[in-house]
Amino acid sequence: MKELKVKKISAGTVEASTVPVLMDKENVTFQVIDVVNWDTYPYRPEVSFRIAYTDNAILVHYKVKEKSVRGHYGKDDDPVYTDSCVEFFISPAGDEVYYNFECNCVGTILQGGGKPGDRDRATPSVMNQIDRWASLGRTPFEERTDVDEWEVALVIPFTAFYKHDISSLQGKTIRANFYKCGDELATPHFLSWNPITAKKPNFHLPEYFGTLLFE
Repeated sequence: MKELKVKKISAGTVEASTVPVLMDKENVTFQVIDVVNWDTYPYRPEVSFRIAYTDNAILVHYKVKEKSVRGHYGKDDDPVYTDSCVEFFISPAGDEVYYNFECNCVGTILQGGGKPGDRDRATPSVMNQIDRWASLGRTPFEERTDVDEWEVALVIPFTAFYKHDISSLQGKTIRANFYKCGDELATPHFLSWNPITAKKPNFHLPEYFGTLLFE
């Protein structure tokens, strides 16, 4: 099981557009999402992420290079996992409840929360709290091959964990995983940070989460 230390950054309100520069300044290093868990889907795009946190939010920055890029969906709660998509699943309170934050290349979010088998989707008001920046802009587009690199950054406030009352993550050990997928791209793929040994592609398996150590 992989472990990753998550650095605390002393900052006030952080905008998603400033996250890449802020993480550069704070020397937050990238980690790769490169585990091909299912032989049926061998394609491995180049994907990395880095994560940090503040007094009231988690910051995540992804970089992707892939054969083709699609950002079809532009409305939150749409099936962004069928586009060029990066995902962050986390169980922030040490119980069975975990949250999925899925984001396509134009910054459209799909979020849910709950226990396995008993989950619901976040409301628009919850998802609206998540600030996002996308290097390709926020306008949807169909699959294209003239662009092969993109980035997104997310600022996820603790209030987005709508089934909990999270006031601090300092010193916490938390289970999580990071993913890259593109279910309906010309070359579908399903990568993870921490390995998954399930027989079929499925990211909703908290038993395969790795560990985040919040400093």
